[in-house]
Amino acid sequence: MTSYYRPLVQHGPVRPDGALPLAGQGLWFTHAECLQRDAAPRIVAAAEIPESWQDRLTRPRAAIAGLDMTQPQIMGILNATPDSFSDGGKHNTPDAARAAAREMVAHGATILDIGGESTRPGADFVPEDEEIARTQPLIRAIRAETPALISIDTRKSAVARAAVEAGAGLINDVSGFTFDSELGAFCAEIKAPVCVMHMQGDPATMQDNPTYDDVLLDVFDFLSGQVARLEGLGLNRGRIIVDPGIGFGKTEEHNLTLLRSLSLFHGLGCPILLGVSRKGFIGRIGAEPRKDARAPGSIAVALAGLSQGVQIIRVHDVAETAQALRLWAAVR
Repeated sequence: MTSYYRPLVQHGPVRPDGALPLAGQGLWFTHAECLQRDAAPRIVAAAEIPESWQDRLTRPRAAIAGLDMTQPQIMGILNATPDSFSDGGKHNTPDAARAAAREMVAHGATILDIGGESTRPGADFVPEDEEIARTQPLIRAIRAETPALISIDTRKSAVARAAVEAGAGLINDVSGFTFDSELGAFCAEIKAPVCVMHMQGDPATMQDNPTYDDVLLDVFDFLSGQVARLEGLGLNRGRIIVDPGIGFGKTEEHNLTLLRSLSLFHGLGCPILLGVSRKGFIGRIGAEPRKDARAPGSIAVALAGLSQGVQIIRVHDVAETAQALRLWAAVR
């Protein structure tokens, strides 16, 4: 029976004997929750965790495109689309998008995630040529103005190629490299950092009764398999980021289960990206129907993720998040 080990993450300058560092960060753990599909969870001491899991949990993560993965990084969301769920139409003119990019970087974003196809629930497919027309000129213009790492949010190899030509340095695929069979090979060929996200179904259908045997372990197994597949194509694990895909083919309870147990994903040996900004469950639980007024709830969940060692948080509200992060870090 396969066992999984979720570190029970702690922080503080004084560590007890036997504490293990988490992914090269200032966080540590003395115990872990051992999970199995057909058995009750149990708590084990860190010393009882198998060596292969210990190595993946503790090994410092390599820098991604020069960004230090031992420190939290903010990814600003910049959708060049008319229909994205929160900011659709806000940045789909060149001047507006460039101004937004400059503002995000000035406020602390070290990554800009640019997308030309909405992935909101029920979103329609966008043809490659249209997605390229939306994103490539924008990436080229932003690349000339900012040192931030530019991420292309796409599941299509042709769009990724055009984006890389324009200056993108990270490929963020919401399909987890399952949509376009050529995309993984392209990323391996150019040795580009990637983000592998979990999504059940596709944007048009993903919220139609999503079901899992065990959402936490099912998502972990999917990401583990895709990371291994990319490694088999020649992409070093140190260039791979993983994202559990909060809100993508998940119910509210699925989302909360994943958020409570995010530290499990350190067992993949990759940096973790968390994207929860302004999502529907934040509006429902936080009693805020207005999407652009969900910064407080989004920040609360992001800080909870950082407390479990998440390395990258993907947000709309960069200035507010950066301010919260500075205070969170100072208190800790």
